[in-house]
Amino acid sequence: MKSKNRVAIIGGGLSGSECAALLLRMGIEVTLYEMRPKRFTEAHKTEYLSELVCSNSLKSNDRSSPQGLLKEEMRHLGSLIIESADANSLPAGESLSVDRILFSRYITERLTAHSNFRLIREEIGEIGEISKEYDALVIASGPLTTSGLLNSLKSFFPQENLLYFYDAISPIVSFDSIDMNYAFFGSRYNKGKDDYINCPLDKNVYDQLYNAILSAELYSPHIDEDLRFFEGCLPIEEIAMRGYKSLSFGPFKPVGFGFDKKDMPYAVVQLRRENRAGTLYSLVAFQTRMKYGSQERVLRLIPALKNCEIVRYGQMHRNIYLDSPSVLNRSLSLVSNNRVFVAGTLSGVEGYVEAAASGMLVALSVRSLLDNKEFEPPPDMTAMGLLYRYIVGDLKIGKHFAPTNINKGLFLHNGEKRYHERLAGDAIERFEEYSSAIKNSLLISA
Repeated sequence: MKSKNRVAIIGGGLSGSECAALLLRMGIEVTLYEMRPKRFTEAHKTEYLSELVCSNSLKSNDRSSPQGLLKEEMRHLGSLIIESADANSLPAGESLSVDRILFSRYITERLTAHSNFRLIREEIGEIGEISKEYDALVIASGPLTTSGLLNSLKSFFPQENLLYFYDAISPIVSFDSIDMNYAFFGSRYNKGKDDYINCPLDKNVYDQLYNAILSAELYSPHIDEDLRFFEGCLPIEEIAMRGYKSLSFGPFKPVGFGFDKKDMPYAVVQLRRENRAGTLYSLVAFQTRMKYGSQERVLRLIPALKNCEIVRYGQMHRNIYLDSPSVLNRSLSLVSNNRVFVAGTLSGVEGYVEAAASGMLVALSVRSLLDNKEFEPPPDMTAMGLLYRYIVGDLKIGKHFAPTNINKGLFLHNGEKRYHERLAGDAIERFEEYSSAIKNSLLISA
């Protein structure tokens, strides 16, 4: 027999963990199903909840930017993900980057210490039966959802509402293998201290690197389908195909380091610290689907990396997501079953923080369902409010629904001609009022 206010979550990633944390603070018993370590995806390496499988950066922490604004709103609601990121941050200029192991361990320990939280390490392949055991079920299995769970999920909507895209991760190298005679510490525009390792390239080296990237052997998917990439996380070779200067005017731009014009290098490749000990560094914006041998040859054309030890190679993986405006209610539950909710990248948001934010939205909606009330989303023209409106189809970018992160364009739907700091300030005021009402009426613990 079911007891009142019991919720199950499938998936212990960022959205599932954040959803669980907020539900617990609202006095709801949570059972979280996570298949690791019994079964790993091709991208996961640890058994910790909220493992970061791509970059270790959560992007800008500047609250005047859309990314920083979203983090600030989540702090107002007591986000566990942002709390852990703040506690385990690494020097990264204006960005919020973390030691990925400490970050995930912190979240795992906080959740498992809660008396109303139960973690079950097993794979779930059937939604129908488990949904009957709880008052609500949250699907937060992420873009690498297993085929069994996908097949069960597809029984709730037509096949054409299940979409996909590809993205990739960057290589990580050991600090000891970087030749600092050809590199220097620093941050662009002095936003931070010696937070990045910067590898300047002259035009001759850039030419060699660019041509090697274009001629590198690439992995292709095993499925015969179009390669659709998320524009905000393009593999380096896809960027290079757009033109000779696409890298030197893009991720490798040499500006912001204080060079005199006559001493300006042609390009600069950056590396960002991966862990608190400073023993590992990842290449910034160097996500790739090159075969491993090609990655070694390409990276070693960079003078500072001529003897680099690659401790994690870049790789590509296939992500799936739902055509959310077609299959989800405004409560973020399935049209065909209002007790089954979808959170995270599966719902069509892209990015670590965006996934976690959607977990908070779903937690609040689940609470509304349990109270027999209509879900009240965050106000329009707040970062969380705009993400919600994109998921449910109120806002559109392009002809077809596709994953998006929080961005300046979402703020321009009401006649604004450009994004500016005033919009961020107004958003914080609106969200403070919204979060205060939630704290006063729903939260039973800080």
